[in-house]
Amino acid sequence: MKKYIIALTALFISSTAFSQVSYYIVTGKIIDKETKAPLQAASVFAENTTIGTATDADGNFKIYLPYGGYDLVITFTGYQTETKRVTTADGDNKNIVIEIARKQKELEDVVVKGNNEVKDGWDKYGDFFLENFIGKTVNSKLCTIKNKDVLHFYFSKKRNRLKVLAAEPVLIENLALGYNIKYTMDSFTHEYNSAATVYSGYPLFEEMVSTDESQKVNWLASRKIAYNGSVLHFMRSLYNKQLKEEGFEIQFLIKVNNKDSGFVLKNFYAALNYNKDDSTQTVEVMPNQPDVAVIYKNEEPQAAYAAFNPDESAKFQLSVFSFVPAQPIIIEQNGYYFEQTDFTINQYLGWEKMADMLPYDFKVL
Repeated sequence: MKKYIIALTALFISSTAFSQVSYYIVTGKIIDKETKAPLQAASVFAENTTIGTATDADGNFKIYLPYGGYDLVITFTGYQTETKRVTTADGDNKNIVIEIARKQKELEDVVVKGNNEVKDGWDKYGDFFLENFIGKTVNSKLCTIKNKDVLHFYFSKKRNRLKVLAAEPVLIENLALGYNIKYTMDSFTHEYNSAATVYSGYPLFEEMVSTDESQKVNWLASRKIAYNGSVLHFMRSLYNKQLKEEGFEIQFLIKVNNKDSGFVLKNFYAALNYNKDDSTQTVEVMPNQPDVAVIYKNEEPQAAYAAFNPDESAKFQLSVFSFVPAQPIIIEQNGYYFEQTDFTINQYLGWEKMADMLPYDFKVL
């Protein structure tokens, strides 16, 4: 879910972030779960942002976050990855203590018994993995995994399932958008019986450095294109009640003669049970129907998508957001939403992968 480097307690952050938005400071300490000893040089970063730091000799950290919500990710060699959700309200909490546990098993032991590692796994599954992890969009052609050797491929004949694990963070170079991404991968699985692919992990973005002004202009333009119609764009537009103004339309999907049909909504926000909490600066939505068609009218689908989906309109991008019935999602002002496991995305935005991902601290100029 990675080049300006600013010397601010080892903080990596876009140079535009502080100039355009207010921020809050999260401070805390990382300790060993069993011994309670502080851990020096543990990595602490906000998932899917350009913002990260490292703990000092006493295990302390300080991280500057633009207003909104984030998952803080803590990684340390030999320890399990830990996460903690933070919001603007945590800027007043100076005593956050996060315990992380030592890994109990090596990477190979984590794999379900009987799922043997595939020899020459990259040669056999590499292209498939790239298509389903990096994607098949225009931007994917300019993305490269720099450390393929950290990926381990396992295939279960019994379950007809491919599983990919990474011994270290996967390093992705995205020359299309001008980012290096360090992706701490939990796992990647593909179920051949259902054709379902699921991957999870924690991306940290880093802006690339270039002395070529035209390159910088191209990156900014490409990021704006990637943002338009994205999940990040949708969530921010929904938060601000700007769906129609930003080019979005939503419809409920209902079954008619066993076929999905779109039900046009007169009031998007009433249909989603939109509720803003001014005290926490969050928005809660819980649609009256679990399957919501999201139409983005300001761009056509990419040719590669249209070629494999000839039955869909070539004039707009159609995605389907599926909510767990009677379970709300909460949206922060930066576009972060949770619980992300209670929410699935299919069709166009489900087709876009890591090559088109932008960090939560991305700002439209």
